[in-house]
Amino acid sequence: MQSQNRFFDDLARVAAGALGTLSGVKTEVETRLREQLEKVLAGMDLVSRDEFEAVKAMAAKARSEQEDLANRVAELESKLAALSARGTPQSPITTPGSS
Repeated sequence: MQSQNRFFDDLARVAAGALGTLSGVKTEVETRLREQLEKVLAGMDLVSRDEFEAVKAMAAKARSEQEDLANRVAELESKLAALSARGTPQSPITTPGSS
């Protein structure tokens, strides 16, 4: 009976040592993977979140201005069509150098 307890004690000690070693290996693998990932990401020329948000805001503003201008052009075209329909004489549009 005594030898059986000793066997289990030895087995528990070996298992505990193996778990400690595996924990160290896990930490080492995580560290190396993190380093490799950082190298890959550094080579990808990615932008920061702040830069992305700034460009996103600029694009939204440009889109809004473009929509406003499109509405303005549509309004001017409808006014021009209304004037043309009334038969009002219009002065010819001149461009520089066409005199």
